[in-house]
Amino acid sequence: MKTEEQQQEAEFRSFATAQRDSLRRYAYLLCGDWYEADDIVQKALTKMFAAWKRVEPGGAPAYVRRIVTNVYFSHRRLSWVRRERASDELPVRRLDRPQEAVDQRLELIAALDRLPPRQRATLVLRFWEQLSVDETAAAMGCSTGTVKSQCAKGIAKMRDLLTDTVVPARA
Repeated sequence: MKTEEQQQEAEFRSFATAQRDSLRRYAYLLCGDWYEADDIVQKALTKMFAAWKRVEPGGAPAYVRRIVTNVYFSHRRLSWVRRERASDELPVRRLDRPQEAVDQRLELIAALDRLPPRQRATLVLRFWEQLSVDETAAAMGCSTGTVKSQCAKGIAKMRDLLTDTVVPARA
């Protein structure tokens, strides 16, 4: 028979396995780098494991998204990250693929990478993760007014960055 601690560890493993891919995609959309996204998710899951006994099962996905967001903001504050991102312009990366959607997605990711961290997090949570304003505010630890203003500023900046690009909306 399993002890309570072994049961909680098994529940956490199941949760982490189910959420890892989604969290990794979310972290990538925030930071624009798969390796950094892996680091962010690993740190977030470590923090989640430490708090697992206190987390309500129904709120666990939102709670871990909040941790990922906070770890992302912490990563942005690190000096080595700032040194790596010293340039405002990203190198032009074209793929030799005929798929137009791939090129549009790369342009969208490049434009997202040029947004300030809070605007980027707001747009990713609202439009990629499809969270409501209230859920986004909870995930970011801010007010709904901040979400609305960051969203408006982020959309305006994205429009400026993507003036020549047609980005289709997801159905």
